[in-house]
Amino acid sequence: MTLLGRSYSNLRHLFLNQYGRISTNRSLSITAARLTKEDPIKEEAKKSEAEPKKISHANRPMENTSPITWRSLIFGGGVLAVVTGYVMYLKNERRKKVERERSRTIGKAAIGGSFELVDTNGNLRKSDEFLGRWLLIYFGFTHCPDVCPEELEKLSKVIENLGKAKYDIVPLFITVDPERDTPEMVKKYLEEFSDKFIGLTGTTEQVDKATRAYRVYYSAGPRDKDNDYIVDHTIISYLIDPKGELVDYFGQTKDAEEIEKTVIFRMKTHKT
Repeated sequence: MTLLGRSYSNLRHLFLNQYGRISTNRSLSITAARLTKEDPIKEEAKKSEAEPKKISHANRPMENTSPITWRSLIFGGGVLAVVTGYVMYLKNERRKKVERERSRTIGKAAIGGSFELVDTNGNLRKSDEFLGRWLLIYFGFTHCPDVCPEELEKLSKVIENLGKAKYDIVPLFITVDPERDTPEMVKKYLEEFSDKFIGLTGTTEQVDKATRAYRVYYSAGPRDKDNDYIVDHTIISYLIDPKGELVDYFGQTKDAEEIEKTVIFRMKTHKT
């Protein structure tokens, strides 16, 4: 081979070698570009994943829009406690005012005084021996069909509760039917209610003196063929302080709880 032919062969070989490398690199680049090019559907899906999802109002979870919260409950409870306390304060002040008015009225009335009666054991009992102790006096009779039993039952609860609370008070039952109510009859009658009661009876004159002292009205009704009768009388219980003075009274409309509260109030506020 001549020198010219050899040179041509070398140049051709060099050209082909260089051109082939370029073509190969270009093919690889094109192939890589094709391989890396994303499918439009996949590209759109990837964009959707990258973007924050928008939640429609229909699919959006319900928020807690209730007006009731722990803060509102606590606030409401506090307001309720304050209002309740204020109402109780006004109620207590009103009760004190009523009690003061009752005391002023009672102080003007000459109710109460000395008496001499006979107890269920046949012993003479004078009012003076009860000085220094609180008394709860009720006037009634053993043949009373309904009112007296109800009142004595009520007073029995009062006496029992006061005893449990360590308040010392003596309940007295004074009959307004001395003709039928003997000491034995009164004793048997009171046993049905409370053993704390001291039952008192006596002659008509003795009973009249006691009822006049406490302004108690009583009158025997007409007798039937069996000589039975009903005694109409004042239905009041009297609260007497250790000095022997009237400090309060209770009618039929007062229940046991009201009487008990008033007695305790009187005892606590009593001036010795």
